[in-house]
Amino acid sequence: MSELINNSSDRKRKLKELILKLHHGESEQKVRQELLNSLSQIPYGEVVEVEQELISEGLPEQEVLKLCDAHSAVLQGKIDLITVKYIPPGHPVDVFINENKELKKIASAIENLISDIEKNNEPLNDGTIFRLRGLFNALFDVDKHYKRKEYLLFPFLEKAGITGPPKVMWGKHDEIRELIKGSIEILQTNDIQKEEFLASAEMILLPSIHGVVDMTRKEEEILFPMSLDTLNEADWYDIHKQSLEIGFCLYDPQVDWKPEWIKNDKLHELNKNGEIIQLPSGSFSIEELLTILNTLPVDITFVDKDDKVKYFSQGNERIFQRSRAILNRDVRHCHPPASAHIVDKIITDFKKGIASRAPFWINMNGKMIHIEYFALRNDKGEYLGVLEVSHDVTVYRELQGEQRILSYTK
Repeated sequence: MSELINNSSDRKRKLKELILKLHHGESEQKVRQELLNSLSQIPYGEVVEVEQELISEGLPEQEVLKLCDAHSAVLQGKIDLITVKYIPPGHPVDVFINENKELKKIASAIENLISDIEKNNEPLNDGTIFRLRGLFNALFDVDKHYKRKEYLLFPFLEKAGITGPPKVMWGKHDEIRELIKGSIEILQTNDIQKEEFLASAEMILLPSIHGVVDMTRKEEEILFPMSLDTLNEADWYDIHKQSLEIGFCLYDPQVDWKPEWIKNDKLHELNKNGEIIQLPSGSFSIEELLTILNTLPVDITFVDKDDKVKYFSQGNERIFQRSRAILNRDVRHCHPPASAHIVDKIITDFKKGIASRAPFWINMNGKMIHIEYFALRNDKGEYLGVLEVSHDVTVYRELQGEQRILSYTK
């Protein structure tokens, strides 16, 4: 066995040489063995630098992208992870890491269910297909996780001169998105046979979840340490403030993080920036509007014209609990698979102008709940989205006689 290389420049030269061997068709197993024989732990920064150098020296980004999984497999367990300093709750990196935990849970559930089907521990029927479709719909929430990286984090890295790795990672995001979309399409096929299902699992379903899990490792071993070293607190706070606009992935941060030097609370900041919201029949401050929406005795959820959940009220006694993880998620994916096609039909009818409202009522925990969807259209009749209003009407069904304002008592 050759002597292990511990000099930085020699390590990078050797790592570049090994990646180029992958480029020229050497097997992952052979290259990994050579790496084990010649390199000790590799600092994450050197991996980033080598990727950047390869792109700068003319290796096409698409080729680096093709090599990404191969050299990640070769490097697995050999990247020298730094001890990351304390990450406060609610910090963008803390949120990313907690989202990764949820993504890995979903991926594990999918893999276990596919394995059970293969081993005949689970039948391949409508029930298991529904479960898998629901899991993949949840997994596609990773799109928000990736968008926050692409549109909020990567620009700061690029300003610092780190351009190669973000481009490669963005390319992997797109591959993973397409695999998950393909998985969902397969699971919408009627009467899929077991042999066909297992072939699809091998080609698309399993690669999609492996792609998601591999990306969590790349983030936690390379991207996040690099980003924490590169960005300052003001950069992170800028990312934090814009994160809600894109939305969170399967996880709702429990803490609204802000650096100690931020004096104003969030509401004061909104009031300061937004001042007064002027409408044709009056005006509100942000604080007043927020309080009104949360005081109304109904649950309100707004879905925009692109079918993304954009807002929900936060009253003290919500009928249906909501998490900010649903923001910017396709509304169809917020419903069980068995009812998603009905939601799709309502939206389609609203967009075509066939209907403008869709009321339902259900008995839930001894209460009568009225749920109604309203099509939102502007003065020109253009479709703006859907308003869902849910209301506990039990008390109104029991009313008798009258209670006039003059009979008010505390």
